[in-house]
Amino acid sequence: MRGRFITFEGGEGVGKSTQIRRLAENLAGAGVDALITREPGGSPHAEMLREVLLSGGARQFGPLAETILFNAARDDHLEVTIRPALAAGRWVLCDRFVDSTRAYQGVLGEVGPDIIRSMERVIVGETWPDLTVILDMPAASGLARARARNAAANRGEAPDRFEGESLDFHERLREAFLAIADVEPDRCVVIDADGRPDDVAAAVFAAVRSRLGLAGTEVPA
Repeated sequence: MRGRFITFEGGEGVGKSTQIRRLAENLAGAGVDALITREPGGSPHAEMLREVLLSGGARQFGPLAETILFNAARDDHLEVTIRPALAAGRWVLCDRFVDSTRAYQGVLGEVGPDIIRSMERVIVGETWPDLTVILDMPAASGLARARARNAAANRGEAPDRFEGESLDFHERLREAFLAIADVEPDRCVVIDADGRPDDVAAAVFAAVRSRLGLAGTEVPA
């Protein structure tokens, strides 16, 4: 049987990496084998493009060029990592996917929706998420978290291409993700991420269990 495909979306600093790891642990407890991956990245060639995109190297060429590069990375990621895992029956948990392109390059970069949808048809095809978890919190809180985390990890290096944007940018980003959830409620679930990680993890697992039919499993305490 084909595995399930779950993507995590949201602004900077909302805790996607932490919650993906926690979900993988909870799924393992339910007997489900899950692969954790990310975008941009998740395959060797896509990881090379990640460095270019997050360093800001593509910014000088404009949002359309960034969109093309993100989709080039996604194409390799899907072919090398995601589709083989799903075909093998594994669940795939991905940190960002198409909705990030829609929000960052589409809404904020003003790349037309027709262009983005055309790329989705060519690159993504039928490999759509079974569930998209949108982690939500006030933009100022998420941005402060992200900058504090990366200041410690990078030892004073500059924030990446997107963390360095203004608070207004991040507030608009939050609105863009919430708008996506409003339009596609059958695929998306919004989780309040502005709380204790344990509480957020329990809410995420409850949503996965409810939406994807993990019968007989308990929400972790």
